[in-house]
Amino acid sequence: MIKGKALTIAMVGTRGVPAAYGGFETAVEEVGRRLAERGHDVVVYTRGSKSREKQYLGMRVVHLPAIPVKQIETLSHTAFSALHLIFRRRPDAAFVFNAANSPFVPLLRLRRVPTALHMDGLEWRRSKWGPRGKAYYRWAEQFGVRTSDALIADAPGIADYYTHQFDVPTEMIRYGAPILDAVADARLDELELRPGGYHLIVARFEPENHVLEIVEGYRRSSATLPLVVVGAAPYSNKYTEQIQQAAEGDERIRLVGGVYDQELLDALYFHALTYDHGHSVGGTNPSLLRAMGAGTATIAFDVPFNREVLDGDGWFFTTPEEAARAFESSESEPERTRALGDRARVRASSAFRWDDVADAYEGLARKLASGVSVHPIARRAERRRTEWEPLAAPESTAK
Repeated sequence: MIKGKALTIAMVGTRGVPAAYGGFETAVEEVGRRLAERGHDVVVYTRGSKSREKQYLGMRVVHLPAIPVKQIETLSHTAFSALHLIFRRRPDAAFVFNAANSPFVPLLRLRRVPTALHMDGLEWRRSKWGPRGKAYYRWAEQFGVRTSDALIADAPGIADYYTHQFDVPTEMIRYGAPILDAVADARLDELELRPGGYHLIVARFEPENHVLEIVEGYRRSSATLPLVVVGAAPYSNKYTEQIQQAAEGDERIRLVGGVYDQELLDALYFHALTYDHGHSVGGTNPSLLRAMGAGTATIAFDVPFNREVLDGDGWFFTTPEEAARAFESSESEPERTRALGDRARVRASSAFRWDDVADAYEGLARKLASGVSVHPIARRAERRRTEWEPLAAPESTAK
C-alpha cells in the first residue's frame, strides 16, 4: 500500500497491455502494475490486443480502435483515447507517450488533467520517415514542449537535447532492465546453436540501427562463431536487400527473420557470446537493457546514448572495420568478454530497476496532481537554430 492519497493515473498513446510490442508497452506494463500494487487506480488505453479483458495485472484496460494506416494508426488511437478520457471521471494525472501525440495534450489540459509527455528518442532522425514525417516530428516536439505540464526524457542525452534546443527542464526517467540469472538452453537447438557459441543482433532493419555495418564488419572479420541476425524491415525493402547481399555466400551469417517468442528471445540473449547493438537515435534502448540484464557483452555503435547506458563497458564501433576488430577481440579474449557481460548485468541490476522507475513515475504523478507544471515557463519556448551535438559519454574500457 502507498503512503499518501491514492491517485487515478491514465496512460495514453501506446499499444497498451499486455505488452507485446516495444519499449513503451513494456514500460506501461511494468510501471502500471507496480503503481496498481501500490493502491493507485491505473487506466491503460489499449489497441489491437488479442485479449479483451478489462483488467490486467491490477490495471483497468480501455480497448479502443485505431485507423489501420501506418502514418495515422498511433495518432488516431490517441485521439479516440483523449476523447474517451475527457468525457469520463477526470484522472489526477496522465502520462502520454510519444512526442507525435502532442496535439492531444491540450485536450487533456482543457479538461484540467495534468499531463506529462514522454518525448522518446530523436524520432525525426529516423530514416523511415520522409520529409513530411520528419517535419511533423520536429513540429510535434516543440508543440509538446509548449503544451505539457512535464516532459519525460529516458536518457541524459535526451534531457540535454531539450535543454539545448528549448531551454526547458525534463524529468529524467529511465527504462528498467529484465534481469536473467538463468535461462535453459534447450530452445537453442531449434536454431542449431550452442551456449556461448554465436553473436547476436536483434533489430529492425533500418539504417539508423546499423545492421548493415555490423554484418559487413562481421563478414570482414576472422570470427569463427556464427552471427545470428534477428529482425526484419517493416518499411525498408531496399535496406533489407542490402543486408541480404552483404550476408550472401557467407555461411557464418544466419538471417533468421523476426522472432516473437519471448522464451526463445530470452535464450538467445542469455547464451550469446556478444550482443551487437547498432541503434543510434534513441535514448535508453530496451534491447540493449535486455542484453545487459542477460549478462551478455556488447558491441555497440559509438554514440553517447550507448556509451552512457553501458557506462563505457563494451566494444564500440562506427565503421565495419571497427566492428570486425570487436568481433575478433571478443572471441580471442573470452575471459575479458565474460567480465564485460558480468559488469553489464551488475549495472543493469543497480541503475535500471523497474521499482525505481515506478517510484519516479509515482513521484511525478504526485507533483502533477499537486499543480506543479513547467507550462508557465515553456509555453513560449522556441527551438534554437543551432543544431544540438550530444555531450561526450564515458570512455570505453574495451574499445
